[in-house]
Amino acid sequence: MISANAAEQKMSQKSVHVVPRGGKWAVRSSGAAKASKIVNTQDEAREIAREQAKRSGVELYVHGRNGRIRERNSYGKDPYPPKG
Repeated sequence: MISANAAEQKMSQKSVHVVPRGGKWAVRSSGAAKASKIVNTQDEAREIAREQAKRSGVELYVHGRNGRIRERNSYGKDPYPPKG
């Protein structure tokens, strides 16, 4: 059995995606079966997703209409200074 804290940490490690969905835009966590929010514009979805990613400290991926990733931002614990 997983403790509530362990389950919360596992959930917080998922990334947040903005994806096209039937002429609208969906905000969903990776691995989620359903979108957490569906809105009319990509900009609106991006703002909602950005807040979710900041709260959870995870990656944000914004996909274009073709499904390809067009923007990526990290709100997690990035190493500083970065490697390489």
